[in-house]
Amino acid sequence: MNITVVGAGHGGTTIAADLKMKGHLVTLLKTSKGLHTEHFDHIARSKGEITLLDHSVETTVHLDLVTTDVQLAITNAEIIIIYVQTNYHEDVIKRIIPFMIEDQIVLLEPGYLSTAYFLKHEKEKSFTIVEAQSSPIDCRIVEPGKVKVLFKNVRNPVAIFTNRNEKVIQEKLNTLDYNFVYLNSIIEAALHNPNLIVHTIGGIMSIPRIEHTKGDYWMYKEVFTPHVWNIVNSLDDEKMNVLEAIGAERLPYVEACRYRNSEDLTIDAKEAFLTYAKNSSPEGPFVADSRFITEDVPEGLVLLESLGQMLGIKTPTCSSLIDIASAALNVDFRKNARTVELLGKGNLEKIIGFTNHDFMIPA
Repeated sequence: MNITVVGAGHGGTTIAADLKMKGHLVTLLKTSKGLHTEHFDHIARSKGEITLLDHSVETTVHLDLVTTDVQLAITNAEIIIIYVQTNYHEDVIKRIIPFMIEDQIVLLEPGYLSTAYFLKHEKEKSFTIVEAQSSPIDCRIVEPGKVKVLFKNVRNPVAIFTNRNEKVIQEKLNTLDYNFVYLNSIIEAALHNPNLIVHTIGGIMSIPRIEHTKGDYWMYKEVFTPHVWNIVNSLDDEKMNVLEAIGAERLPYVEACRYRNSEDLTIDAKEAFLTYAKNSSPEGPFVADSRFITEDVPEGLVLLESLGQMLGIKTPTCSSLIDIASAALNVDFRKNARTVELLGKGNLEKIIGFTNHDFMIPA
C-alpha cells in the first residue's frame, strides 16, 4: 500500500523503514524543525536511506519519498500513520485535514483520544481513525540515518472509529503485519496507553536520581520500587474507575502490559513488566523535564483528571501527580492541556457512544 508516516523521530523513522522492508510504498513527512532535524536531513540527503538494526540483523532501505510538503505527502496515501508527540496532534491534524479524503485511514500511534480533534476540525467529511495503545516497536535513533529496535510487541491493541465497513478497514490494517487486536472502544485504547502510568510516575519519581547521576540513569530498572509501585496501583485504580464508568472493562496496567508484550499469557502480569524493564527497556530519561513529564502529564494525566471530573469520579493520585510535576518543573501543566473542554464534550459523546449507545455523559 501507499503509506505516509508523519513524524521523523524514533518511532516514525523505524516504522517507516520497517514498512518499506515489508514492500510498501512509504513516504516520511516531517512537519516541524523542532526535533531530530539532523537525522531527517541525513535521510533526505541520502535519498531516503535508513539503516535498521534489529538485534544482530542490519538492513538498509530507501524510502520512496522524504518531504516536508504536507500536501504532497498526504494526498495519495492510503494509510496515514501519525508518529508525533501528542502535544502537537491538534496542530498536525489541522494541517493534514485539508488534503485528506474520506477513503483514507489514519492510525494514531498512540492517540490519547485525538480522534476528537478530527471531529472538532472537520464537520463535513467522515474519516476512519484508528487509535493504538502504544507503538508496535520500541526503538531509538542511534545516529543520523540509523535506528535500533529494542523490543517488538507481541500484540498491538487498537480501536477503530469509522462509518465504513470495519472488516475492510481491519483487512487493510492487517497488511501492515503488526498483530493488531481490535478493541471495542477508542477510549480503551486511549487510557490503556502505558505512558499514562509508567512515564508519568516514573518520570516524576526519577527527578532526584536523574539530577544526582547527571543523566546516567535507567528509569525502568531503578524507579519502580515497592512503594513507588503503590503509586502505580493507585493511579491505575483511578484510570479503571473512569473506564468502568463509561462501560469498559476494568483491566489493570500490568495485565494490559502482559497482553502486549508476552507470548505466554499465563505468567504473572507484574513479572511481565519487570522482565521488559530488565531486559528490553531503553535508557533514560536523561533530563528532569523529559517528554515523560512534558508530554504525558498534560496529555495523559490531565486528560484522565478531566474525564474524572466530567464523570463525577475522584482522581486524587492523578491530580497530586500533576501538582507535583507542575511544582517541580515550575510549569502549569494544566494550562493548554488536553481536557474535555479542549477535545469537545460533544465529540467525546460521539466517540463513547460509537460503541456504548446507552452511555450518557452527565450534564
